Amino acid sequence: SFPELFEKKNYELRIAGGAVRDLLSGMTPQDIDFATTATPAEMKEMFTSAGVRLINNKGEKHGTITARLHEQNFEITTLRIDVVTDGRHAEVEFTTDWEKDAERRDLTVNSMFLGLDGMLYDFFNGYEDLKNNKIRFVGKASERIQEDYLRILRYFRFYGRIAEKPGDHEPSTLQAIKENAKGLAGISGERIWMELKKILLGNHVNHLVRLMYELDIAQYIGLPLAGNLEEFARVTKNIQNLCPKPMTVLTSLFKVKDDVTNLDLRLKISKEEKNLGLFLVKHRQELTKAMGPEPLRPYQDFVMDSREANTNSKICELLKYQGEEHLLTEMQQWTAPSFPVSGHDLRKMGVSSGKEIGTALQQLRDEWKKSGYHMDKEELLSCLKKL
Repeated sequence: SFPELFEKKNYELRIAGGAVRDLLSGMTPQDIDFATTATPAEMKEMFTSAGVRLINNKGEKHGTITARLHEQNFEITTLRIDVVTDGRHAEVEFTTDWEKDAERRDLTVNSMFLGLDGMLYDFFNGYEDLKNNKIRFVGKASERIQEDYLRILRYFRFYGRIAEKPGDHEPSTLQAIKENAKGLAGISGERIWMELKKILLGNHVNHLVRLMYELDIAQYIGLPLAGNLEEFARVTKNIQNLCPKPMTVLTSLFKVKDDVTNLDLRLKISKEEKNLGLFLVKHRQELTKAMGPEPLRPYQDFVMDSREANTNSKICELLKYQGEEHLLTEMQQWTAPSFPVSGHDLRKMGVSSGKEIGTALQQLRDEWKKSGYHMDKEELLSCLKKL
């Protein structure tokens, strides 16, 4: 196993960052990152002579080597100090001082190391903060933020994951965020969107988005200046247990379709996300359930009339947005029936011209729709004789 290789050479190796946080919270980490006192060159030499496969990725100048072992990738990063930071990326130099490495990490809960013997190395009270559900920057908030402005959104994301209740922030942290909000203007849309999507699916999302407006962040990350916070509060309640897409949650802030376009310009969202946003803005008010015995009919009719492939999934997102939990379950179990009559059937009945066939098919389709898509081929064809 690779820990033995490090041990043989007297290099120290520990689990780092997010994996430690997850393990201490009793969660299974998604991936385990390691930190070590060995430099990239020393690791390369050690792994190569032991016949371990290295995966070539661009991490090396930041000190990261990726080793492939037992069908798994392991990322091992040399301890480092940030020498120059410009708010987006850092130039680093290597160190053997664990505390110096912990010092340049963003939040206390992400700055711990775990020895392979189970020993916890925690220089900034991260474990205490984790147990108390506190999210704090390592050291001075403004310094951490100025090293990489995206950390403002990371603060929000981990708040939504770890904090127990909304509103539990240190005033000085909020002050630092407000003073540095403008820095987010220089961060790429893709990086912002990745964080924002996680915030939208986490806890306390209504509180956190409200905070983005109060702290003057919204305008720098593509959100509309006059976001509809009332609608946002209502919809975030609606979708609580319905697993919406991030875009479904976010669209409740938007008043007009330009809000979606502007978000796309800033964040370069996917085509599918953009179309979902536009769809919800357009249909959230008029497309609602029918009174009477068939509340789902308007949605089913919409799917049946639609010429697009993924209308069904958009309708499901609309139902989540509207908080229609029961209808959503029904919709997810419904499959669109296929129209039972073809032009071939009509030819057999002696309708010959293409134009007439087209008209007849349309009339039959309307009858079929009126019947709630229940009429079968026989019924429809006998209906044609009447027409």
